[in-house]
Parts: sequence; C-alpha cells; structure tokens
Amino acid sequence: MQIILLEKVANLGNLGDVVKVKDGYARNYLIPGRLARRATESAIADFEQRRADLEKAAAEKLAASQALGDKVAGKTFRIPQKAGVDGRLFGSVTNADVAEAMTRAGHTVAKAQVRMPNGPLKTVGEHPVSVALHTDVVVEVTVHVVPETD
Repeated sequence: MQIILLEKVANLGNLGDVVKVKDGYARNYLIPGRLARRATESAIADFEQRRADLEKAAAEKLAASQALGDKVAGKTFRIPQKAGVDGRLFGSVTNADVAEAMTRAGHTVAKAQVRMPNGPLKTVGEHPVSVALHTDVVVEVTVHVVPETD
C-alpha cells in the first residue's frame, strides 16, 4: 500500500515521503496512529496545502523533546523494590516502573518511550536505560534500584 507520512517514522521515512508498506502495517499502526495517510491524489494535494503547518508542528515537537532530553540526560532515578539478601529482586523493574519514577520526578514520559535492551531489571544496583523521547532524541538515564525497607 502506498502511504504518505505525516510524521517522521523510524526506519521508514520523513514527513511527506510517499512510501510503500505492507497493508497490515499501514491499516493497523500507521493510519490509526495518525502517522500516515493513503497516498491518493486528493490526500497528496491536501498534504501539500497543509505541509507548512505539519512541518511547524513537527519542529515544535522535536524542540520540546530536545528540551526534555536536556533535562533528564544523565539523571539518576531511584526505584525501591523488595529484594532478597543476595540482591535479587522479588519480581522485576519494568519500563512502566521507570516511566512512573520519571513522572513522579516531574518528567512526563510514556512507558513505550523507555527502552530496556536487556529486558526488565532483576537485581539491585545502578542500571543504564535509554529513553526515546522522539525518533531523533534518545537519552541515557540511570536507574538506581534499591532494596525496599519495611
């Protein structure tokens, strides 16, 4: 299916690119998420009329993401969890827990933006975690998992 991108999409293209993707990817993810539209002649003409507004909105979104990235880059977020004497957690720390800790600290982040390449954290200590605030803005933060005291 031919689509026109309304935002920059990682590994696919930039705003305004007309690309061919599988039907299911377009129908189930890109179009409902308002990331793309079918590339019909009327949609392309409509896009060209709205291009300046879309580019301005994309630039504002990028600037906001960069500002938030500058605030959180290199910060440490403390998460208390129940742990055994050997330092292993009863359960784990997931991306939702990290996003919640960042939100409590005043930095609004969705759990989908938190990237944990090695999966959930299962031990106490400091662990590096990536936060993708935008397709172009990825910052590293440190998550300090501490044993919970009763």
